[in-house]
Amino acid sequence: MERYSIIIPALNEEKLLPRLLNQLTDPLLKEKYNYEIIISDGRSTDRTVEIVKSFSGVLVVYSENENQNIAEGRNKGAKIASGEIFIFINADVLFKNAEKFFHYMENQFISSEYSALTCKVGVFPEEKIFSDVVFHWAYNNYFRLLNFIGIGMGRGECQVIRREAFFRAGGYNEKLAAGEDFDLFKRVKKFGKIIFAGKLCVYESPRRFRKIGYFNVTWSWIKNAFAVILKNKSISNEWEQVR
Repeated sequence: MERYSIIIPALNEEKLLPRLLNQLTDPLLKEKYNYEIIISDGRSTDRTVEIVKSFSGVLVVYSENENQNIAEGRNKGAKIASGEIFIFINADVLFKNAEKFFHYMENQFISSEYSALTCKVGVFPEEKIFSDVVFHWAYNNYFRLLNFIGIGMGRGECQVIRREAFFRAGGYNEKLAAGEDFDLFKRVKKFGKIIFAGKLCVYESPRRFRKIGYFNVTWSWIKNAFAVILKNKSISNEWEQVR
């Protein structure tokens, strides 16, 4: 049985997903930390599945006949996962330092009392501009505060959850097109503490912020978060693809 299951939902990610898989399919890293990689595809129409299958040791689960939202994709990956620890990351993400990330899991998280973990998020260094620095500094500290006071928060770019806690909480709510990451951590924190690992960081593509703008993205997050809290549903019917 693997120690970790890395579960990555994907939809038309032929451009960015290979960069992440190049990090994770390092044979020395996989052998040292004993993990599996699961790509849960949401019916991509580009070469995503074909490209993923070219990487050895990567499991692919996908639906050929129907689209799936990101919550469904993550849950389908979790259903076939064998790891003790689930690491959910998005397809447009890169680890700042994969070795450091797993070293922290082994030496800080595994033996701790925490049920789940999240970390800092930044944008790809080569694409970073001043507004990215300001926004992510504010949001990372906001998430740190929410977890410190026991509310529970973590963006879907990186959510680490113990297998038992994940299934006990019921997994991701598949009725939510947005806010599913916040909703899950809100339920997980009922069964155990969540840690914000400030020493760890993943990078995300800034493509959504560039196309839609920070204000519109933030406003969408806020509306969906309040809808999840008050009505247990999201305002958005779907999360728009930005590729």
